[in-house]
This record gives sequence, structure tokens and C-alpha cells, in this order.
Amino acid sequence: MSRPERVLTLRELNRATLARQLLLDRKRLSAKAVIERLVGMQAQWSQAPYVGIWTRATSFRRQSLERELARGSIVKANLIRMTLHLVTVRDYWLMRAAISESGHADQWPDSKLVEGTVRELAEAGPTTSVEALALIERKHGLTGLRARQAWRGSRMRAHVLHDHFSASWDAPQRHRFVALQDPQAQDPVEARSEILRRYLAAFGPASRQDMDAWSMMRQPQIKAALELLEPLHRFRDENGRELLDVPRAPLPHPDTPAPVRFLPKWDNVLLSFADRTRVLPEEYRRRVIRNNGDVAQTFLVDGLVAGIWEVEDGRVVLEPFSKLSRATRKELEEEATRLEKFVT
Repeated sequence: MSRPERVLTLRELNRATLARQLLLDRKRLSAKAVIERLVGMQAQWSQAPYVGIWTRATSFRRQSLERELARGSIVKANLIRMTLHLVTVRDYWLMRAAISESGHADQWPDSKLVEGTVRELAEAGPTTSVEALALIERKHGLTGLRARQAWRGSRMRAHVLHDHFSASWDAPQRHRFVALQDPQAQDPVEARSEILRRYLAAFGPASRQDMDAWSMMRQPQIKAALELLEPLHRFRDENGRELLDVPRAPLPHPDTPAPVRFLPKWDNVLLSFADRTRVLPEEYRRRVIRNNGDVAQTFLVDGLVAGIWEVEDGRVVLEPFSKLSRATRKELEEEATRLEKFVT
């Protein structure tokens, strides 16, 4: 007779996620190590990964990430959820293979049509969207939205990425695109399996629906990839949903103290679950994740989103969602002072 699956409370899931996301204790890790551990960092706003690393690592300096970008060991590309992420080159190839059969923009007919044109253009030197769209119109007759969609999807197919300047702290508004050299072939099923193992290590325990929300892979693809990872640990959440996890992953005691932490815009810890309540209380979701797709800069109190923050005239301004204790306010202000020194 099989043993009943352990039920994990919301607070246990919260502490597990914080531990794996480096939000319980800062670690002395390089920018590259943090990005790889988190399976990439969302980067629509160029400064977001810098704040995300700062809040997770000790002694982080912005220049250290910019050096890795200049070396090409970290790249900026449309990957998970079709959004811009910073990833290591190794993880870039894994992710591209993992999502290559998910019906994303790179699989559309027009993307396949213009792939060679886009690759040839980028191999000749850094290019711009304006130059690429003009060439796509001239060679293939595509204009307007159709051309823009073909350009976006073909970049993914042709491994044409944002240049490293677009990921610098003071990124220019106009981005250029470059061809990533030496493609590394990966088996898509094996790549999905490895990426989901890494996801569980960084975000688990998690449901199959959580994996879908994070990756936008399809459930049949997720199922086949997970079969390669067995045996996995199995739990249930308080609503009875099955949660999967990798062996020996941390599950801290639910009473483990959680320090205040500041998160940047679009931090993946807020976006990588179908059920986000382990970190983001439902009553605050609309104030954090806006209808236009924007995701606010937030701060955590006792492991949960408790407000948003902005920088105004070099000062970190706090907007709590509810009244804070005097001790919590003091802790937040001390952390805000450290953040001010980093961002200014």
C-alpha cells in the first residue's frame, strides 16, 4: 500500500520557494551563478536583473554583470514565455530546444520563410529592427504587423539576439541585434526534461500547471519530459493539487524567518506559478500585475508581497499595502537605504 502524499501548507511552499530563490539568505555567488541557478532572469527592463541579483547575492556590483554580457557568457533573448530573459549561453541552447516544438512565433510559416534572410543580415554585423524590416519587405514582400511578427519569430529561429549593450544598466533606447555563433544541437525532449528539473530546483515543489505557466510548454510535452526525471517526490497542496519536486531540494521549516527583500519589475518569482499565492497574496495581485502586462517593483515582508517601491530623486519610496509594524518599517527602511546606494 502506497504511503499517503504529504500535504504542504501555503507557508511551507512559501519558505521552500524563498530558499530556492536565494531570498532567505543572500549567497556569495557571481552574477552568472545566480542567473543560472534561477534558470534565467526576466529582462524587459534592463535594470531589473541587476536589482534581482543584488537582492539575492552578497557583494554584487553592476559592472560584474556587464563584463559577463560583454564576454558573451550571458545573453539576452526571447525565451521562456516568449519574453526577454538574461541566460547563460548553455541555458540558451537548452531553452531554445525545450520550447522549439511549442507552437511559438518561431514556428509560424513567415518566420521560417525569412529565417535565412535574417541570419545572413545579422552575420554581416550588428543590425537594427528598421534595417531588418526593410530587408524583409524588399526580399519577401511582408509589411506591417506581418513583417514585425516574422522578424520576431525568425530572430528566435536564426539565433539572432539583442546585443549586450541592450542589457547594460544604462541601456540605449535603440537596440541592435547580433548573430549567436556555433549553434549547439539539443534533443528537444531531453532539453525539456533538464529545464524542468532546473525549474523544480529553483521554484518547486510545483504542479504541472505551474510548469506550464512558467514555460508555456504544452502539457503532453511536459508529461513526456517529466517521465525522464522519475523518480520525483510527490506532495499535495492544501487544495489537493499534486506537486512534484526533485530529490534533496530544500524544504525549510515554515517558521524559518524571512527578511524583507526588494524585487525588481517582472521578477520571475511572481510570474512562474499558475497559483501565485505562495508569494503574492490574491488581494494584491491586480495592484502588482497590471492589465497592460506591467509588473510592479515589490517588497516582501515575512516572505509575501506587502507593497511596491519606486525610485524618486535617488530615494527609494515605499508604498505599503497595509499598516506595518514599527520594527518592520525600520527593517524596510534600512534595506531601502542599501538599495539606494546600489541604484544611484
